[in-house]
Amino acid sequence: MLSFILKILISSFLISFASWLSFKKPNLAGFIISLPLVSIIALAFSYTEFRDLEKTVTFAKSIFIGIPVSLLFFIPFFFSKSLGLNFLTTYISGIALLVIGFFVHKHITSVI
Repeated sequence: MLSFILKILISSFLISFASWLSFKKPNLAGFIISLPLVSIIALAFSYTEFRDLEKTVTFAKSIFIGIPVSLLFFIPFFFSKSLGLNFLTTYISGIALLVIGFFVHKHITSVI
């Protein structure tokens, strides 16, 4: 249970810090969030807890495939101004593209 709480504290600190930093230095915060910090932490936590290299490698491959697929979320933000979309429409469109991306990810990872 202590391990679980420690994982929550570390993860929540990183997210909270980036959110706080986004007001003061949005470019730096964006760069920090774009780093694979969550992936690095999750891979380390997973391997430390289960000591299964094969599953950790599969996990890492899934992350590798998931990164470009997850970028689908941001496509509506690039076109929101030119299409006259408000935040909610843009955000929901990004979520919808992520749902499509999930099925693409699921297909690709089932093949490798």
